[in-house]
Amino acid sequence: MEKFDVIIIGAGAAGLFCAIEAGKRNRRVLVLDHANKVGKKILMSGGGRCNFTNYYVTADQFISNNPHFCKSALSRYTPWDFIELVKKHQIPFHEKTLGQLFCDNKSQDIVAMLLAECEEAKVEIRLYTKIETIEKQADHHFKIHTTQGDFHCQSLVIATGGLSIPTLGASGFGYQVAEQFGIKVFPTRAGLVPLTWHTEDKNVFSTLSGIAVDSLVQHATIDFRENLLFTHRGLSGPAILQISSYWHPGDPITLNFLPTLSLIEALKKAQMTYPKKQLKSWLSESLPKRFIECLLDPCLAVKTLASLSYAEGETVAALINAYVIKPNGTEGYRTAEVTLGGIDCHAISSKTMEAIEVSGLYFIGEVLDVTGWLGGYNFQWAWSSGWAAGQAV
Repeated sequence: MEKFDVIIIGAGAAGLFCAIEAGKRNRRVLVLDHANKVGKKILMSGGGRCNFTNYYVTADQFISNNPHFCKSALSRYTPWDFIELVKKHQIPFHEKTLGQLFCDNKSQDIVAMLLAECEEAKVEIRLYTKIETIEKQADHHFKIHTTQGDFHCQSLVIATGGLSIPTLGASGFGYQVAEQFGIKVFPTRAGLVPLTWHTEDKNVFSTLSGIAVDSLVQHATIDFRENLLFTHRGLSGPAILQISSYWHPGDPITLNFLPTLSLIEALKKAQMTYPKKQLKSWLSESLPKRFIECLLDPCLAVKTLASLSYAEGETVAALINAYVIKPNGTEGYRTAEVTLGGIDCHAISSKTMEAIEVSGLYFIGEVLDVTGWLGGYNFQWAWSSGWAAGQAV
């Protein structure tokens, strides 16, 4: 049986980063993963360019049943620390929007950087290794039985992520480990995920597939302004993905397709300035023509601005500035970028990521009940939580 100081299960962002930090402390580190390559979610993220962090990370951009939990790690390993590492490896990057940082080239640059750091820290990585059982021994160490043999360690780190994108190998393994050791796991659901139509809405809007509109998407608890994308199945785009993490079945959401304009006020002015212009022609100056034709009653769309009654103007304004819809559901884990819920952070040390009641057992990254917004926040949580555990294991 091979012995290590630290064994990390999961060769994703959090697991590799924890391994690097532990290795720097001269710990003998082994990373195990059942996949055929490391960092699969890193490679596909950000359209293949990896949105690796965000300039404006605070605890406010994270959802958790313990909202203060993430503060310690995020404050001790910041976006600026990770940016310095990226610069050290001479990886070109740019800010896309709203503080989101992407590689100029490919996500592979970030994976290559992590592997180079692992090599320098003498970290061992073994793939194609499925975990069969984990035993806590009398000396507080762990014995891990795998398809590639048995291993022994002082510190065991679970970095297996959540349930999102099962085609990349996602599983509930980390939650099972927590439950094995008596640690509470909150119910999970898909986050940062497209929303789907009810049949009646699909019949109306499916023809708009591919159209994107700058929108303010409002939920009872929060709102986001970014692009909204119509799809064959429902709604997607950054604004929808963001709101999906707060949405629950049955909740309405309000869509404002012209967030910088009070349509009723603009319409009053336009009636004076362009009285003979058709409503659809006037609206098409601000919105896609196909979108307007879908949203408006054909008889209303061809009316001149001067002929519109006040009530008709109110109707148009409500459709454009405050369209209320109740989604049918989400596309689920298949296309979700993250998993909401997970291991109860009240049971974990916010400083070290160690289970409070199980010495030597650590949990980092997405497996915990910490979920960030779209835009590099979840990667920063992976780096920060991995770093925190790496100082302690």
